[in-house]
Amino acid sequence: MKLIDVSHVVEDGMLTYKGLPPPEISDYLSREASRQQYAEGTSFHIGKINMVANTGTYIDAPFHRYVEGKDLSALDLCSLVNLDGMVFRADPESREINPELFEDRALRGKAVLIHTGWAKFWRTDIYFEGHPFVTEKAARFLTASDVALVGIDSVNIDDTADATRPAHSILLGAGIPVLEHLCNLEALPDRGFKFFAVPVKVKGLGSFPVRAFGMIT
Repeated sequence: MKLIDVSHVVEDGMLTYKGLPPPEISDYLSREASRQQYAEGTSFHIGKINMVANTGTYIDAPFHRYVEGKDLSALDLCSLVNLDGMVFRADPESREINPELFEDRALRGKAVLIHTGWAKFWRTDIYFEGHPFVTEKAARFLTASDVALVGIDSVNIDDTADATRPAHSILLGAGIPVLEHLCNLEALPDRGFKFFAVPVKVKGLGSFPVRAFGMIT
């Protein structure tokens, strides 16, 4: 068995999306301070993190877009774990990801991961400009194909210049979770692996970081 991690590390001060604050990671109880509370030679660390939910590699539940949609706590584990994974390699010369990329494939119940190569620009200014995105037609095709989950290694599954966010609206409206800011998809095969991406079970939130990975047996 081989496990391939396809999620970014969350670090203090890193920027995931322009306009959103970076995470602040610090000590709530340092090891030095804890020594005053425990026996000699015993210490613990309790950390503190202050961040927006859309940080690092994260999943969007339907509640992210729709008030009546499922939040993180209501997501069914069967839509997040042990999914048959499929990686689709997007044309690096085109920003638009169209239905043709997914045609002639059995997609029902699959985790569809879109490898654009954009993750190589992570933590640079280039990452936020001119990124690849899923078109409205492609989102409708994936929804009609009854996929389990859709992920992309780009800053957004939508064109951020389009304020209507059609890919989010269509996929989340159909109850299909969306993963953004994936990485290392080049290390996964196109087929023949299981995919996992599980967030913390938080009520009242529609997005949260995940540890996403593929399992090759």
